[in-house]
Amino acid sequence: MTDWTQLSHAYGSAEDIPTLLDQVASDPSPERWNDLWSALCHQGSVYSASFAALPWLADVAGRDDREQAVSALNLAGAIMAGSDQPHGAGDVRAQHVAEVKTLLAAVNKHLRTSSDRNEYAYLLESMLSFEGVVSWSEDLACGLVNEEYEVSCPGCQANLFIVIGERGFFSTSGDYALSEDVVETTPLRPANPAAMDGIGRRLHDIAITDGHQEVANAMTYVFGEATCPDCETGFSVADQVGADWSATH
Repeated sequence: MTDWTQLSHAYGSAEDIPTLLDQVASDPSPERWNDLWSALCHQGSVYSASFAALPWLADVAGRDDREQAVSALNLAGAIMAGSDQPHGAGDVRAQHVAEVKTLLAAVNKHLRTSSDRNEYAYLLESMLSFEGVVSWSEDLACGLVNEEYEVSCPGCQANLFIVIGERGFFSTSGDYALSEDVVETTPLRPANPAAMDGIGRRLHDIAITDGHQEVANAMTYVFGEATCPDCETGFSVADQVGADWSATH
């Protein structure tokens, strides 16, 4: 039996978490889920109570209600992505082997049947989180959904936007979305799918298998090459996303 009074969340004592869980169970609205997110995974930070909620989230993820299962998987994935943070919960992967196994089975099930691009991206990210893949378990979906990654140029340290989506496939240091002036851009160079390896090849192939050609195409750019328009330094997009992630953790 969990003693929630001995645990904490973003706002202090976790003694109110059972009430929040009951509220989500009886009224699984986006507002209730947001309340739970805010307490357990506040702006990416996790707490001792976050991991204590994994059994409940795994149970919801394993049920037949797809919408609620996906909500549970997204929150659980975000929590597990923070497992290396200081949170006072100990070795959470060792403590929650059964829950992570259940969550991984559920996320793979729902990946196969997801038709929405953004939902699919977040489920992919949750899958990586349950598998313990660092960096991409926090950065993958945000870039795919927002159609841009923000990185630092390894040459001149300029802040760059790596744009991947309807607005094109390019790098720029200018405010391309809001500027009234034409900003300088350089085209991205996608990876050849046949030559991809590692996590990039795996994510590309999973997306192809699941019928998400647009996501698979985006992966060739995420794991492709870019050039800084300011200093003309060439670099791997994925390597720089990973480097910037490491610098903030």
